[in-house]
Amino acid sequence: MTLLYPAFLWLLVPLAILWRYRPKRLDDTVHLLILALLILALARPVLESRPLKAEIQSRDIIVALDASYSMHATDIAPNRYRYAKETINQLLASNHTDNIMLIAFTTNPLLLSPPTTDHALVSVAMESLNVDDILTHGTSLKRLFEKIATLPIQEKTVLLMTDGGDKENLLALEDILRENDISLVILALGTTSGAAVAKKDGSLLKDSEGNLVISRINPQLETLARQTGGSYITTPSSPQEAASQLNDALETLTMERHAASKIQQQNIELYRIPILLAIILFGLLHTRAVKFLLPLALLWGNQANASIFDGYRLQQAYTHYQNGEYNASRQSLDTIETPSLQSQIVKANIYYKEEQYTKAAAIYRSIRTTSPKVKQLLYYHLGNCYAKTKAYEKAAKYYIKALQLGEDGDARYNLRLVALRKNEAANKLQSARPTSQGKSAAKTMTDEAEKKKESKEQQNTGGGGGGGGSKKSKKREKVTLLKPSQETTEKKQPPSSKVYDLINKGYVHEKAPW
Repeated sequence: MTLLYPAFLWLLVPLAILWRYRPKRLDDTVHLLILALLILALARPVLESRPLKAEIQSRDIIVALDASYSMHATDIAPNRYRYAKETINQLLASNHTDNIMLIAFTTNPLLLSPPTTDHALVSVAMESLNVDDILTHGTSLKRLFEKIATLPIQEKTVLLMTDGGDKENLLALEDILRENDISLVILALGTTSGAAVAKKDGSLLKDSEGNLVISRINPQLETLARQTGGSYITTPSSPQEAASQLNDALETLTMERHAASKIQQQNIELYRIPILLAIILFGLLHTRAVKFLLPLALLWGNQANASIFDGYRLQQAYTHYQNGEYNASRQSLDTIETPSLQSQIVKANIYYKEEQYTKAAAIYRSIRTTSPKVKQLLYYHLGNCYAKTKAYEKAAKYYIKALQLGEDGDARYNLRLVALRKNEAANKLQSARPTSQGKSAAKTMTDEAEKKKESKEQQNTGGGGGGGGSKKSKKREKVTLLKPSQETTEKKQPPSSKVYDLINKGYVHEKAPW
């Protein structure tokens, strides 16, 4: 057995003092025992089980973070660099299954984290980088793209977070991107009016002639994105909104998902035992214990997150969701420190209700279970998502998979409906020859990637709102709450001096790169 939050045990110190000087009465003694049991429950005792290896479907994403001196400008609060770091943390939280690589760059690129689905490691690597130890202050997109071109990754999708820095040869950059099949999504960190850059001593940066240096967004970034078929995003009002727009841009790309393995640790929670004993003692001391049977049964059967605060926030999200207040529900979910299966399911339901079917389907695919019944629900709701986007062939496949796991009247009804819609679409195609539905669906997932995903898809669960592919379709909502897995945490380790040597190479030759 181990304790997830052992710091709570310090509360036993004042309790021990009270125990020593307590009145020798039964009720005082029992009250102190109850408090001790509640403190033990707060410490979260668990039994550690063996790590489980799960197969997931992931995308390869390269995040490039500009660490140059101009990123200290404050035209974006609190400054451009800290805004970018918070955006990356939001991205990591919303892309649980993606294989993410992190590169920091100035004049030279520096690999901070290799491709991994353990996003805690990516976050630790980013926080461990001390920008004060970086001596190169310029920005070289050419060297960054050349470095990315050499990476052993088949599909190179780059999320570039930068203010643009130095002016460069656009044609050379375009050639590198096209020759190496690099897809580019740019988050432009800066404004056209710009801002002064503060130095470590608090004074403002000036050039060699004593003029105040104003750092502005490089207009070449938008041209580069347009010429290479990429996406260009101006700085939104918050990192959360920036992460959401980056996810939307990723969904427009044809990115192949491939099978990957992820080790998950699932612990057996024991916090219910001390809480149960505390309730029994309280009930026996003050009233008939029968009055506590109902709350006791609810407590024992509750599969929500054991964290008290996260559980409260999750309950708030449920309440807002049931009242149709989807924005308020999503805000409650965003405050949860450790995303659980329950919170992910509610988030998928919200996306479905808001008609963001691609995002809903992505979340449903990322949740796992061994229950055939829950798998059947997953396939049903994935079929609904594809039916809503008029991808009728894919919707039919998922409805069939749902029916293979058991009889389902709604799935059978929707299967007949999408078959009818598919025939109608085929007839219109022959007469009017519009752009095919298949090409529209390919914006989010190629047929080849879908076949691979269906052949390798393992242990999924899900729940969400939805009916079939038309207004006549039946609508239902099924939400399954499962026990969340525990995520491992890593301690922050500062990079070695050799790491900084890589990014600081050639700094003596820089001449006021800002």
